[in-house]
Amino acid sequence: MATFNKFETFIGDVGLKVHNLNTDTLKCYLTNATPSASADAVKTDLAEIAAGNGYTAGGDDVTNTYSETAGVGTLAGTDIVVTASGGAIADFRYVVLYNDTAASDNLIAWWDYGSTLTLNDGDSLTIDFGASILTIS
Repeated sequence: MATFNKFETFIGDVGLKVHNLNTDTLKCYLTNATPSASADAVKTDLAEIAAGNGYTAGGDDVTNTYSETAGVGTLAGTDIVVTASGGAIADFRYVVLYNDTAASDNLIAWWDYGSTLTLNDGDSLTIDFGASILTIS
């Protein structure tokens, strides 16, 4: 199971109204570069794998929603399925969540799969967000 981690700048960005977690387009992309919670802030700080063979540059839309109940905010999203087609998808270890609506493509969080993954032709990866991507309390 992948481990969830947030970028430190995400908390500051929320306070500065960089993110509207209900209406902005949030996307996930794949990388094999090791994220830094304290140093990475925008998408260009963390190289994406090459597009092709079923992987789209910029990643996939999370189709996110945000709600608040009793002082706890919940960001939810639709699971994403990435399927290799016509060849392998480049090696990756991390899935990165970012705000595609924000002018600088600000980073939010990443999941670490613990080791490098390769999707060979016909293989799929489901990015499963469970009941929520994250909560803010």
